[in-house]
Amino acid sequence: MGRVNHLPRHDEGSRPDVGDETRAHDTATLDDLSPPARGRGRMADEVYDKLLAQLMSQRIVPGSRITIDALAREMGVSQTPIRDALGRMEADDLVVRIPHAGYRIPPQITRSRFEDMVEIRLLLEPAAARRAAERATTEQVARLRGVLDEMVELAEGEVHTYGAFGLRDAVFHDLVAESAGNQVVREALGRLHTHVHLFRLLYDTQVTYLAMGEHDEVLAGIAARDPDAAAYAMRRHILLSAERFGRLFADDGEDDPRFEG
Repeated sequence: MGRVNHLPRHDEGSRPDVGDETRAHDTATLDDLSPPARGRGRMADEVYDKLLAQLMSQRIVPGSRITIDALAREMGVSQTPIRDALGRMEADDLVVRIPHAGYRIPPQITRSRFEDMVEIRLLLEPAAARRAAERATTEQVARLRGVLDEMVELAEGEVHTYGAFGLRDAVFHDLVAESAGNQVVREALGRLHTHVHLFRLLYDTQVTYLAMGEHDEVLAGIAARDPDAAAYAMRRHILLSAERFGRLFADDGEDDPRFEG
């Protein structure tokens, strides 16, 4: 895979503070959480899920600052579950802790991190597809087909934005990992695909029919109970996807990404 350059560094001064009452349009509204009586662990899980949903939908953008006090006030909960949820997000590299300043959503991934992510995907996902071909139930195969059908409907719709399409893409890969029957691999890939999705959203990547065809080949191998075909199709998909998204990085050593029409 060719080398790609660092993504641009954003001017932190131009980024919103999540929870800033003077700029409500930049605030991540986290509502509809269950009352604190439901317990610290469960509340922290709900906070985590809500924050992750905000990231995945771009309601919180890279560079935004998050403060524990502001989030606790918004949600009407104590600081403890907020702190626990942000600690989990820090462990998943979704936020960065800034001493005496709360947390910040990190800038988008660098070239080297992008390549590392591709390498890990190549190690884990073809193996997961192979196991899925051996272990997937009829119901799991049907669910995989259903997700691909939804992606076709989205691609044929009037508005071809990546957001909804990309979420189905993540669901498809998660279902392959689930069908493989290895929860540790599934969890690792889940965290990885969150970063992949956030990276794509930054550039509002358009729906690609190439990826849809590659997904069909992966599913064909799984449905046919052909481990070699499933693993090969997944490896090919990852390599081709990396090539497509690698074009978002410049080749000349500069930080600015190259946008190709």
